[in-house]
Amino acid sequence: MEDHIRFDSSRHVLDLLDQRLLPAREKRFLCSTTADVITAIKTMVVRGAPAIGVSAAFGCALAVREAAAENRQDWQAGLDRKLGQLAASRPTAVNLAWAVDRQRSVWESAQDADPERLYNLFVSKALEMQAEDIASCKAIGKASLELVHQGDCILTHCNAGALATAGYGTALAVVRAAWEAGLRISVIADETRPLLQGARLTCWELHKEGIPVTLACDNSCACLMSKGKVQLVVVGADRIAANGDTANKIGTMGVALLARHFSIPFYVAAPVSTIDPALKNGAGIPIEQRSASEVTSVLDRQIAPRGVPAYNFAFDVTPAEYITAIITDQGLLRPPFDRAIARLDFNR
Repeated sequence: MEDHIRFDSSRHVLDLLDQRLLPAREKRFLCSTTADVITAIKTMVVRGAPAIGVSAAFGCALAVREAAAENRQDWQAGLDRKLGQLAASRPTAVNLAWAVDRQRSVWESAQDADPERLYNLFVSKALEMQAEDIASCKAIGKASLELVHQGDCILTHCNAGALATAGYGTALAVVRAAWEAGLRISVIADETRPLLQGARLTCWELHKEGIPVTLACDNSCACLMSKGKVQLVVVGADRIAANGDTANKIGTMGVALLARHFSIPFYVAAPVSTIDPALKNGAGIPIEQRSASEVTSVLDRQIAPRGVPAYNFAFDVTPAEYITAIITDQGLLRPPFDRAIARLDFNR
């Protein structure tokens, strides 16, 4: 599944599968401006750290054309402003700023380029990032094979599948690689309140591919683990600090605590681009707070009395001590994570 992020160079359009409407409808969301891409990222038309990064990379190309059309004489100042807006559209996922910074490096290397040439350079780099991400996801799957055994049931939280990346997935790369290797595994997908990405997206992906998946309420994890239904937990990540502390969808930390209590391995699957070596620990990870309406409503239906406030932290941070291993495109990282992360090559 790699067609949820498309770029049409002839029409200068970023074409995204609108993940807000799944599984009921498969509809495309077309972005022709920087504002369109920012809207798609903020409203979660596209979500998942790697997928946001790739989409933002294509957004940078749209920003070049837009800046040139607005002010041909001073298009570089306009472009600089638009790239900053793209990078700031959501705060937690490090891949977003990472992708925009890579495009800035392209720009710095081609300072004499006119808008048309820079647009082509940006499109080429975004396509390269898209291909790199798919390759990274498959490398994650390969690295995870030693962790999964015949008949295992894997618990996931949120969606870290093809939809959250350029294709194949991070946490679901572990599932797909095991399935492709002939291991008859199964998956329990947490529903993942408040936006139900586990129910709507993870189940949709796996069911389409014929991989056995069972949906479970978020608050059933302790029960399922106590009954021996779960052999390992695999989640994705939006940002990983230099010590291994990991930000992921809200509720992940609770799953990790339960896994520790029941002696179940808890794995984080993410490309090296999701690691932020500049952050000493998870305390420095910015946690996005979204609209209370996402909690007080389910699929646009009000479920709480109007006027009742709600907490809506989009992510939480799982301390490194609760993570058994981090599965990356450069192999398995095991504690102590600060040493393992320090040995990684961040310039690949």
